[in-house]
Amino acid sequence: MSAEDLEEYENRMELELYREYKDVVGIFTYAVETERRFYLCNVVDLKVRTEGGDVYYEVSMADAWVWDMYRPSRFIKSAKILTFRDVSIEEIVHPDFDEVPAT
Repeated sequence: MSAEDLEEYENRMELELYREYKDVVGIFTYAVETERRFYLCNVVDLKVRTEGGDVYYEVSMADAWVWDMYRPSRFIKSAKILTFRDVSIEEIVHPDFDEVPAT
């Protein structure tokens, strides 16, 4: 396999992953980003831990999808990530599900 073939394959995989993301994002509540991965999930818990003067983060997620084109299955029941780096957690806004105005 040439370098060009490999690049074409990776580009196709990335496009398929993006299409899958667009299909599933509407069923999740949170987007979680770490230094290594991007996740969509419905349950997330962030705990700040200290040990020996070091601070790290423990992120627990349930009912999740992971952005990783090399995984055979991107849906995961639960995940726990430990990291010394920043963690971003955002609530996903679903414009299709506007709140009913108060009357």
